[in-house]
Amino acid sequence: MKSKTPAVYFPETIRSLIFTLRGRKIILDSDLAALYGVATKALNQAIKRNAGKFPVDFMYQLAPHEVENLKSQIVTSSSEDMRSQFVTALGHGGRRKLPFAFTEHGAIMAATVLNSPRAVQMSVFVVRAFVAMREALSDSAALARKLAALEREVKARLDGHDAAIV
Repeated sequence: MKSKTPAVYFPETIRSLIFTLRGRKIILDSDLAALYGVATKALNQAIKRNAGKFPVDFMYQLAPHEVENLKSQIVTSSSEDMRSQFVTALGHGGRRKLPFAFTEHGAIMAATVLNSPRAVQMSVFVVRAFVAMREALSDSAALARKLAALEREVKARLDGHDAAIV
């Protein structure tokens, strides 16, 4: 069964499909398959046929506790499709196997093993979404460093003022 996907994807839409797990940004197999216009089963079969191209830093299968962790991340997201996938996940009428998680490199490699024009086209959007998220994280880390430096400077001045008052 082919996944339903909108004709146009916006960077925000793809970014909403990317989660943090094991300290890395990942996209789930069902979401990647939908983006690439194939069924999840077809994606996973292509991956199994090309297992050597997917080391653990490109793709891995989630543990049951990670699925639960992602459910809590997804409940707070605005993606209705994702919520419905996980509400039924691993239950009656849902997935029978634990999902696979793809890192940025794994998502690119998946496009190459699928070798369809849609997969290649959408992989560009997926990579751009990962890059945008990495840049946002980098920007916020730089901002946090500046804020910490400012806090130290203010504290030093206040300590100086306190000493002068005493």
